[in-house]
Amino acid sequence: MLACNCSRCRQLGFLHLIVPASRFRLVRGKDALVTYTFNTGVAKHLFCRNCGVQSFYVPRSNPDGYSINARCLAGVAPEDLRIEPFDGEHWEEAAAGIAHLSRGS
Repeated sequence: MLACNCSRCRQLGFLHLIVPASRFRLVRGKDALVTYTFNTGVAKHLFCRNCGVQSFYVPRSNPDGYSINARCLAGVAPEDLRIEPFDGEHWEEAAAGIAHLSRGS
């Protein structure tokens, strides 16, 4: 689990659980999602069109996977997780260090 220190992730309280696309399955609600892309267009930020929550997205650092917000997982208490810091304030230098997280195992 990663806690990014960039301004966006801090404000959202996003706790990143990055998984390969092959290990991600959206059970329901696909029709309620809207996509937003920033700057490079690589990251695909998915939001619920009804409530605005971003529970997961395709990150620029891991375009072959998904980053799931652990705070949106039912039955998961953030205080029970091992959370590691990620230096998102210096994203360009730090991103290569997490690219392996979305590779299939």
